[in-house]
Amino acid sequence: MKENVEQSLKILTSGIAQCIPQAELVKKLESGKKLQIKLGMDPTAPDLHLGHAVVLKKLRQFQDLGHDVIFLIGDYTARIGDPTGKSKTRPPLTEEQILNNAKTYFAQVGKILDLEKLTIRYNSEWLSKLTFADVISLCSKVTVARLIEREDFAKRLEQHIPISMHELLYPIMQAYDSVALKADVELGGTDQTFNLLCGRFLQEQMDQAPQVVITVPLLEGLDGVDKMSKSLGNAIGLFDQPSDAYGKLMSISDGLVFRYFSLLLGRTDEQISKLKSDVVSGVIHPMDLKKQMARELIATFWSQPEADTAQKQFESLFQQRDFSKATEVTLSTQTMSTPLWIVKVLQELGALQSSSEGKRLIESGAVLVDDVVIKDFKAEIQVVPGMVIKVGKHKIYKIA
Repeated sequence: MKENVEQSLKILTSGIAQCIPQAELVKKLESGKKLQIKLGMDPTAPDLHLGHAVVLKKLRQFQDLGHDVIFLIGDYTARIGDPTGKSKTRPPLTEEQILNNAKTYFAQVGKILDLEKLTIRYNSEWLSKLTFADVISLCSKVTVARLIEREDFAKRLEQHIPISMHELLYPIMQAYDSVALKADVELGGTDQTFNLLCGRFLQEQMDQAPQVVITVPLLEGLDGVDKMSKSLGNAIGLFDQPSDAYGKLMSISDGLVFRYFSLLLGRTDEQISKLKSDVVSGVIHPMDLKKQMARELIATFWSQPEADTAQKQFESLFQQRDFSKATEVTLSTQTMSTPLWIVKVLQELGALQSSSEGKRLIESGAVLVDDVVIKDFKAEIQVVPGMVIKVGKHKIYKIA
């Protein structure tokens, strides 16, 4: 029994940022009962990405150890929007947007979690039933001083940026989720630490055994600076095409490779140290290590055959410069009949989501037309058949 607990503890605490408090997790594991493990996500966007995979992989470990895992969709809290890390109030989502986004989550989490062993709940089940008197009662258990301890709230107050009352209610609502589910353990990223601890606090206030809080590190996005986020344009979506995902992975910095090996592929500190020493000593070239990382990730979150194909395609395009395997695009006769604004061309190719993204890519020298760098945001080009347009480090288009 003791050995089983020690082994479980080793698995569950590997690669995490914090376990608060670990002694309580040990006691819960020693009890021998199936624990209620909670992970909540607000469906504020339709796509999950590899940043979400870090915490989902940890959740899978609890599943594999036989615990009851609850994937909580915050369809009610999404109406407010988590203010964590935000410098201004988030615009509210419509009920239709929330439901559409939530529908996409199941197939995506199924890449990592065992859906047959997963309990899916919606926090509208209980939050929508609270009366105003219930809300007042909940608010009476939490002080304003405690809420403004949050770093983002404190910064906004310091900078005289307004905080709406409904934003102050968000951590209380999320905390009540833990009460409603009688959670034993709640998982989240390090940016969620305050919210998760609020859940633990509110459970104590309502005479429940408090949950253990486990946080995982945040995965940096393709830029290597900010956390991975669709809105920042630095994400690799779990529903991206494997070849696109592989190309994006190959665009990250050499130093970030070790971070991805650690957080997404579960390499230990000792294994990471060995990889670093092998690069320094010349045993392995940084490019080869990055290809190994990208191939393993595509095999893990997509499939091995797709990983093999994606690597071959990357090598053909970027190392052997065989543009016959570039994405071939047929444009309208009107588009090709006259010189056109470069941003409009990139949008026609499907390479951009916005003109602001185009401006950033062009001015950084990341757009090439037949190997010529385009740095003028206002430039116009004449599109002709056979033209090769490269956008960033991982998108190549050939005009049909």
